[in-house]
Order: sequence, then C-alpha cells, then structure tokens
Amino acid sequence: MKIVTAGESHGKGLFAIIEGLPAHLKIDFAEIDRMLALRQGGIGRGARQKIECDRAEFLSGVRGGETLGSPVTIAVFNRDYANWEAYMAPQECDTQSRRVTCVRPGHADLAGMRKYAQEDARNVLERASARETAVRVAAGTVCRQLLRALGVHVTGYVRALAGVTDETEYSFAEIARERRSDTGMVSPKSSEQAALRIERLRQEGDTCGGVIELRAAGLKSGFGSCMTYREKLDARLCAALMSVQAIKGVEVGIGFGAAARRGSEVHDEIFAETGRIFRNTNRAGGIEGGMSNGEEIVLRAAMKPIPTLMRGLRTVDLSTGLPAAAATERSDVCAVAACEVILESVLCSALAEAVLERLGGDTMAELIARYGRLPV
Repeated sequence: MKIVTAGESHGKGLFAIIEGLPAHLKIDFAEIDRMLALRQGGIGRGARQKIECDRAEFLSGVRGGETLGSPVTIAVFNRDYANWEAYMAPQECDTQSRRVTCVRPGHADLAGMRKYAQEDARNVLERASARETAVRVAAGTVCRQLLRALGVHVTGYVRALAGVTDETEYSFAEIARERRSDTGMVSPKSSEQAALRIERLRQEGDTCGGVIELRAAGLKSGFGSCMTYREKLDARLCAALMSVQAIKGVEVGIGFGAAARRGSEVHDEIFAETGRIFRNTNRAGGIEGGMSNGEEIVLRAAMKPIPTLMRGLRTVDLSTGLPAAAATERSDVCAVAACEVILESVLCSALAEAVLERLGGDTMAELIARYGRLPV
C-alpha cells in the first residue's frame, strides 16, 4: 500500500491517493468526517478553523460504500480558496500581493526558498503548512477501518502540554474512553492547569507544544523485520510520526528513559504458563528487534511550539537583506490536541502498510483469513 498527498494550504484543496487497498473494505464516511472535525478542534486553535469545515470527498476507488481494489482518491476541498483564488490560481494570478519575504524562524521558508530557487516564501509555505495533514487524517481513517477489521485498534492522548505533564500510566481502555477533551489530556486536573497556561500564552502572543502518546492494541507478532534495516517496524513508525509537521522527537516504549536504567530494569522478561508465552511488562513498547512482539505498540512524540508567534520573531527580509519581524500566517497558540488526531491517523497508515506488505490479499476476506492464521 502507498499513500501520496498533494495540495496547498490556500489552494483548491488537499488530495490523497491510496494504492493497494483490498477490495470490499467498507468505508465509514461519517467516521472520517468526525476525525476531520477533531483535527480542527482543541484548545488554542486560530481563526482558520472557523473558515474551514472539512469534509472528505471520495473521487475514485469506492462504489456503494466499499473499496474496489483500485486506487482510492480522497479530496478535502478548501473553503478559504474563494478568498485566495486571485493569488493562488494555477492559471495567471496575482503573485505579488501576498508575497512573503520576511522568512519565519522554525518554518520551511528559508531552506525551501534556497532549495527551490524561489523569491517568495509562499511557494514553499503553502505546501509545508500543517493544513496538508487534513487529507492525511482522511486517508489514515480509511486505514484505521482496515486495521479494525483485523482486530487492531489505535488510540492516544496528550501526555504533556504547555509544561504540564501527566505521569499517570493509563490502560488502553482508559485512554480510548476518556480522551478528546479540549486539551487532549485524560486527567481533568492536568487539563485545567494546561488550559490556564495556554490562555496566558495567548495573552502574551506566545505558543506552546507538548508530548503525545499513541497506543496500538491487537497487532500480532512478526510485523516488521530484523533482517533488513529498512523494514524494521520501529524505524518505519518513527519515520512516519516524524514526517508530521512540528514533530521533533519520537520514542518507543520507555524510550530515552532506558538510557538511565539498568538492563534488569529495561528488558521485559518472558514467561510461559499453560502453553501461553507472555510478558508482565512492556517497556519495549511492543517492538523487539524491529518486529512487533504481540504487546501493545507504545509511541510518544514531541511537538514543538508553533513557530509563528503573533508578536513576530526576529528575522531578515530577503528582498532587502535588512532585519525584520517574521511574517504572521496563522494565529494558533497551541495545536497539540489536533496533532494527536493527526498522529493517530499517520500511525494507522504506517501499520496498515506494514500489514498489507506482509500479508497481501486482493480482498478483505483474503486479508482477514491470512491475519487470522498468524500466531499471536
């Protein structure tokens, strides 16, 4: 399976093509739109979310609510394009009025302008924008539905936000039941503290980031490989999460915490009882030797603060070479709760790719039968 996305933040829309989906996967269109709405929500979001009301439109590969086995094309059209058509149209348009030359620290502006020989950062930022993730959520929700048909479920929550960290270790069921507050946190107390800090940051014209924890339950052992480094499951999942805008670090299981512990406190001992092999701990995060081991997949990702500050960081205007204040393209103070939804979707896509790569199958019936024959 392969997913390719296209589109610009203020262009006509965002588009995804999914190749390699089996035939007869039933599509829950309402769930896709619910996930898109969750991506637009959360505390600290800006005015752009009030303009857009994202809906997924399927342009190919689905008929009568089921996939056909052919490439699936999904579109999430931008309502805001009506306000930008004069500046963003593929044909002749006004390319001067919305120029961005005061490159923004923390964004792709400067490096992208140099790489693609551009004199206007808009030709870079329109694609680099996190708006692109809308269609990744749509495609990822299709993959979530494929995984669910196999008994694999994905959830997550915001573990740390605006400097407030929830150290409680929650079960998969607790996360799935309690998540989706405005902050994305499970603990009401932590959520309230974080909300107060975010409001203070809004008043100060500043931004914040956080840490997101993801879980995948029900994935059997043996996905990924210890034989070739490109197929290692942890490497693939970490790369998928790192591909999301603003993610600056990913860890598996206890991650960096393992570096400060003894080996006896890190590795998960293995036991046998009445023919069942099991572990009492899951510090490895469900992956050993680059392969799933049957335990829950546990990942954490660090999202940096949004780099566009309303007060504008110091930079240089490339059109003059003089010092300047960075341009402001958006006004989010915090998008960590939205990022949690995005990361879940990206994880679903990466897991579905690994599953289909190993098992194949032209139809869902074939895929489900092959998965059912695998040992736990």
